[in-house]
Amino acid sequence: MAFVMTGDSGCSDDAIAAQMPALRRYAMALTRSIDLAEELVQDCLMRALGRRHLFRDGMAVRPWLFTIMHNLHINNRRQALLRSVLTADRGDMPAEQVAPNQECVAELRKVVRALASLPQDQQRVLLLVVVWELSYREAASNLGIPIGTVMSRLARGRERLRELLLDGNSRDGPPQQRPDISSSMPAGILGTAAPGT
Repeated sequence: MAFVMTGDSGCSDDAIAAQMPALRRYAMALTRSIDLAEELVQDCLMRALGRRHLFRDGMAVRPWLFTIMHNLHINNRRQALLRSVLTADRGDMPAEQVAPNQECVAELRKVVRALASLPQDQQRVLLLVVVWELSYREAASNLGIPIGTVMSRLARGRERLRELLLDGNSRDGPPQQRPDISSSMPAGILGTAAPGT
């Protein structure tokens, strides 16, 4: 496998290639599937090559690559869970697919209902930036609007979503019994930062 690199000493072609066996083992441990593991390794390499400018001299290549892979795996699982909830809400979930646990499904259904109640311009920005992980620039280009408008709509959408979700939970019981919904949601929906890769 050939990599086109610009010559950073710590993150050279040879340094990354030397980590391939370890990356494959780690991906297999995370996914428990040969196909998914290979896909995860490829995604990790693409992300590492695309963000190679973030690699700093003195950093070890293996932990950097493992961090990228771990974060990609977590993001993939969150997206798969969200997609399964959206599919289940439409009632066309394939019979062979195993549904996530009921608490997660219930929380994500609340998020989906709250998201559906937002104005369409805020929905679109939230979906592009949070679910599909587009940059602000990519979302702005996709929607044909300035980056500042994307940022404004995203901030208003997150704030309104937060209000809707917290109001929905206040009806469930006294504040001390309220569950922490932020820990069960995909990163970024309520304005929390996703793990950096």
